[in-house]
Amino acid sequence: MNEMEDTMNHASKRTVLLVLVVATALTAAPKAPDPQRVFAEDFSRAEALPDTLLILNGEFALRSEGGNRFLELPGTPLDQYGIMFGPTRQAGDRVSARFWGTRAGRQQPAFGVGLNGVGGYRLMISAAKRRLELLKGDVVVAGADWIWTTGRWAHLSLQVRAMAADKWRVEGKAWMEGEREPEGWNVVWNEDAMPAPGRASVWAHPYSGTPIRLDDLRVVPAAP
Repeated sequence: MNEMEDTMNHASKRTVLLVLVVATALTAAPKAPDPQRVFAEDFSRAEALPDTLLILNGEFALRSEGGNRFLELPGTPLDQYGIMFGPTRQAGDRVSARFWGTRAGRQQPAFGVGLNGVGGYRLMISAAKRRLELLKGDVVVAGADWIWTTGRWAHLSLQVRAMAADKWRVEGKAWMEGEREPEGWNVVWNEDAMPAPGRASVWAHPYSGTPIRLDDLRVVPAAP
């Protein structure tokens, strides 16, 4: 009987050990990559400026507050600052990011996201104008009334997608942190000229002389 009990005990121990090994393997196994994600950076693990970002100009620096890490652009000097990231594409992508800034008297910042490189499309919150503007290069081609709130994070999303032959559509939306993302698009522009290949981008204009923060840079396939 003792020999039988010993055999059963050894079998039980082997079973427990096998369960532990399998559980450990499942826990340690890396998560499958997100097939929808083309590029993502939330700075949560960054110790320095990621080398996946191309800083066009501006003294961007890593900062943290309340457990959240982000990039911060100083309020001076007053200029246009940008960062490029992600792959070079022509159409079919959607870029998003969130921004934080403050006003100083009547002076208010402007910031936004872009696609198709420096001369491509930009979706900008122009706080002083109370407008959400879509630019092609430096020209405003579409816009909508939109009120920004100082001292709160604002989300922007912009996409470019092919439609019929030799037709493309550029769509953008914005919403404040804590609000529901709009189901539709705030601004839409129908494009007849083939978009130039280029990378996604973020842009910031510290017109108020106060810092601007950027976070959650992301590129995913455009929504239909």
